[in-house]
Amino acid sequence: MQEYQDQCRARVSSSRGRGIPPATAGAVIALVLALLSPVAESGESTDIVWHAALEVATGEAHRGPWRMNASDFRYVDDASVALHEDGMAAVVWADQAQQEVFLQRYDRDGEPQLDAHTNISRSADTFSWLPRVVMAANTPDSVYVLWQEIIFSGGTHGGEILFARSQDGGATFSAPINLSNTQNGAGKGRLTTRRWDNGSLDLTEGPDGEVWVAWTEYEGRLRISRSSDGGRTFSAPKHIAGGGDLPARAPSIAVDGDGRVHLAWTVGEDPAADIRYTVSDSRGESFEAPRTVDATGGHADAPKLAVDGDDIVHLVYAESPDGPWQRAHIRYTRARAGERFRAPEDISSAHAERFASVGFPSLAISGANLYVLWELFPRPGHRSRGLGMTRSTDGGEHFAAPEIVPHSGASDPGFNGSLQGMLMRKLAVSDAGDIAVVNSTFRPGERSLVRLIRGHLER
Repeated sequence: MQEYQDQCRARVSSSRGRGIPPATAGAVIALVLALLSPVAESGESTDIVWHAALEVATGEAHRGPWRMNASDFRYVDDASVALHEDGMAAVVWADQAQQEVFLQRYDRDGEPQLDAHTNISRSADTFSWLPRVVMAANTPDSVYVLWQEIIFSGGTHGGEILFARSQDGGATFSAPINLSNTQNGAGKGRLTTRRWDNGSLDLTEGPDGEVWVAWTEYEGRLRISRSSDGGRTFSAPKHIAGGGDLPARAPSIAVDGDGRVHLAWTVGEDPAADIRYTVSDSRGESFEAPRTVDATGGHADAPKLAVDGDDIVHLVYAESPDGPWQRAHIRYTRARAGERFRAPEDISSAHAERFASVGFPSLAISGANLYVLWELFPRPGHRSRGLGMTRSTDGGEHFAAPEIVPHSGASDPGFNGSLQGMLMRKLAVSDAGDIAVVNSTFRPGERSLVRLIRGHLER
């Protein structure tokens, strides 16, 4: 293999004398080597100590043709994670063979805390997809889970937003509540009339214990709802944006220490989509007029928001300069509430040189430490394999060279999961220095797998 790679270098280098610019030739070399080489699990220096990965769930790897809820899907997928300050991790995922969402908790040593995985959705007649999980900050036995249920309510697309809560650490859950109650295909983040990502939803907890939910519909409306009683009841969904012009897609919601509600999203049906942002100073009763974070000719997608202890809003997203489904990089920006975001910067350039593309970031904050995770696409037009990550220790002023998260599937013969949509939240951190990453992988015809990958900062 090494000899063949050297021959490729020589052939591309010799072509420079035949009219190919050096920059183009260099890009070709990088792409050829990326296509030929297996993806290394690591190799960059880091102050994160990673532990052996835990197998949370395994299943078959069969995905038959789409026949709505009668589809023959047999695999585990859609992992998401939350982390408490005591190191306890809650992992949720979907089992497509059973059409259910499950949860398990793990302590800092990786020991499961529940005798059996908890079935949250309990609706085997309909698919349950792409969950999110939150462990309440001040009441650690309270766990909140949000997901998309493929319920057909008379519209052109199936989808409702369901929520359930646990008060015993995830051992049992309340009966699911349908928050959307619509015919408009809730949970779909439309890119075109024929292409979308499911999982266009988000869940967070405010500093006062309020629970906030955001989602989009296939027809394009972005809605939010909140609970002021720990998830027992929720407000009527409020329409924030989308529906009249461009469809809203991929919402991210965060609440700062003063109770301000921050919301970011992108739009579909636009090859030059930009990230939109708004904020509410009235606990969600009203929002400022949405504004564009950074207007470019590229396609911006999959934003993630987080707010630090100084109420600074941090934002990451993917951008494809040449339009949707082209090579992308991860951009980062920040702002204080009420101020403009600073000029975004590329924080994935080192990986952009090694892979065909990166995308669909996750963001988590612990003090001055910002962690950003993203999908790695080693080959053009293929599914992602493995996860990349970087960290800032100074509140976003500087970022470390990206690394590949060990055990994240980069060297697997299969590919990353999220077969129904890649709008996921795969990262959680704590102030104690704990890091939790989840990923699902799919090896067609053989095995599907959900992993929990734990790490900690070396002090």
